[in-house]
Amino acid sequence: MSAAPEHAPKMADVSLRDRIAPHMPVLLVPLIAIAGFLAIQNPSSWLTLTVSGLAMGMMIFIMASGLTLVFGLMDVINFGHGAFVSVGAFVGISVLLLLGHMTEAPSLLLNLAALLVAVLGAMIATGIMGWAFEKVIVEPVYGHHLKQILVTMGGLIVVEQLIVVLWSPEEIYILRPEALKGAITFAGAAIEKYRLVAVGVGLAVFLAMRWVLRRTKIGLIVRAGVENGEMVQALGYRLRLVFVGVFIAGSALAGLGGVMWGLYQEVVTAHMGNQAMILIFIVVIIGGLGSVEGCFIGALLVGLLQNYIAFIEPKAALISNIALMVTILMWRPMGMIPVVKAK
Repeated sequence: MSAAPEHAPKMADVSLRDRIAPHMPVLLVPLIAIAGFLAIQNPSSWLTLTVSGLAMGMMIFIMASGLTLVFGLMDVINFGHGAFVSVGAFVGISVLLLLGHMTEAPSLLLNLAALLVAVLGAMIATGIMGWAFEKVIVEPVYGHHLKQILVTMGGLIVVEQLIVVLWSPEEIYILRPEALKGAITFAGAAIEKYRLVAVGVGLAVFLAMRWVLRRTKIGLIVRAGVENGEMVQALGYRLRLVFVGVFIAGSALAGLGGVMWGLYQEVVTAHMGNQAMILIFIVVIIGGLGSVEGCFIGALLVGLLQNYIAFIEPKAALISNIALMVTILMWRPMGMIPVVKAK
């Protein structure tokens, strides 16, 4: 009887490039921050621009996060998503105007309470609107992308005109709550208080979404529905209700983003959501369909890059986001962290 051959398995050598590749999307954020520091060469200006870029990115993420889930789970191209941003902004600002005694008080606690009430009002309004929008406009065109583009764009136009009727066609200029006005000085840099709040809110939304998607049963169903909806339905889960729930949640998040974006710009218009859709779609595309993490990273990249470029060369800021999208898609055609295959 012959002896068994010697078996000496060897671990395959993995190059440094292969080890870093899976983490490159996350590393892009600090790499852009470092590149910005080297280009600006002024620590205080760089810190101000970095906080501003992070705040801008967080607000774009809040507006885009719902859309990326709708894109990934429902395979719906919703060009009407900007309508929820606009409605959320107007509802939230209207609530803040009613709570003027709280927003004008020098108390940070009262100011944050007024902002919380405004945000809740905007999210409830846009959540209900999202349910009606999905039922009346989106449901009849499931599986037909061209029709989805046409009807959701039409829905956006109708909602914009309703905003003009209910509020006004004029721009509405607003003031931030008293305690959130002005800036603080840190390491020689002036950092606006509101932008710090925006960073905190955006981070909280990201962590909450990540926890729900990864640690709860409904999150498991959503992620499974993104990967293989037919199998989820075969297991007895009512994926249709999950679709509606995701659409409502995405609409509510757009409303939250609308309030934050309106206070960031200190002006709201009926067309502000439509104008923000360019940045929202860029973030969704470069992040990867259905990926909350990719959407988060993409939003931070857009916010930081636009602020750095606008400081260094203002004219180039107009094309910086398009250039970023082209570069990312040439590197990873399906986005940085895609969850689903292109359908």
